[in-house]
Amino acid sequence: MLNTLIFDSTGSAKPILIIHGLYGSGRNWGVIAKRLSDRGKIVAVDLRNHGDSFWSDSHGYPDMAADLAEVIEAHGTSMDVIGHSMGGKAAMVLALTRPDLINRLVVADIAPIAYGHSQIQFIDAMRSVDLSRIEKRSDAAAQLAAHVQDPSLQAFFTQSLDVKGKRWTLNLDALATEMPKILGFPDMTGSFENPTLFLSGAESDYVTPDHRPAIKALFPKARFAKLPGAGHWLHAESPRAFEASVRAFLDQDQ
Repeated sequence: MLNTLIFDSTGSAKPILIIHGLYGSGRNWGVIAKRLSDRGKIVAVDLRNHGDSFWSDSHGYPDMAADLAEVIEAHGTSMDVIGHSMGGKAAMVLALTRPDLINRLVVADIAPIAYGHSQIQFIDAMRSVDLSRIEKRSDAAAQLAAHVQDPSLQAFFTQSLDVKGKRWTLNLDALATEMPKILGFPDMTGSFENPTLFLSGAESDYVTPDHRPAIKALFPKARFAKLPGAGHWLHAESPRAFEASVRAFLDQDQ
C-alpha cells in the first residue's frame, strides 16, 4: 500500500485525502495538512514512484486510482479528496471509477485533458546531478541550477533527495518512460455526481474556459474558482488563500 502521513484530529468532519503532483510527496503538503486537521483526520499519500512508496514500471492513472482506493478502503470510510496536478488527474479517475469512496472533490490546477508540454527536462536535470558529490541538499541545488533556473523549483526537487543514501526517492526511469500517460488522460465514461471544485491559479494556463465542456461532461456539479496572483503551484504560492478556499468548499452545507 502507499506510504501515508496521518494528521490526527479531534474534529468530526469527513477525513481528507491529499494527493501531491508530479515529483512531489505527501511531505510537501505538511503545512496545509496540519492547518486543515482542526476539522478532522488528514491522510497525505506518497504516490507510487514517489517518496517512500513502492516503485513500479507502470505509472498510469488507473493504477494510481487503484492505489488510492486501497488507502481509503483501509480507513473504512469515504473521504473528501484534494488532488494537485498529476494527483488531481489521479483523483478524477478515482472519482469516476469509485465514486462511493469520495464525498467532495477538490482538483487543484489541472483538467481532465491531455497536455502538450513535457516535464522530461526536469528528469534530465535530476539525472545530471552527480550524487557522489552530494553532502547536503544545497549541493544538489547548486548542480541543478545549471539546468533549472528557478530557486523554488531547485528546492522543491531536492526535497526528493535522500542525501544520506545518495539517491533520488523518485523512480526517474519509470516516470520518464510513462510521461505520455502522465501528460495524458484516459478515456473515461460516466460521471461523478458529487460536488467538485476546480481551484486554479489565476496566473496559470492549466485550466482555461475551453476546458469547461470536458470538465462538465465528467463532473456535472463542478464549480470553478481562481486564486489571484497564484500560478500552477497555487498551494505553495498562496497557502492561506488555498486553505481558505478548500475549507469553505468542504464545509458548505455541512
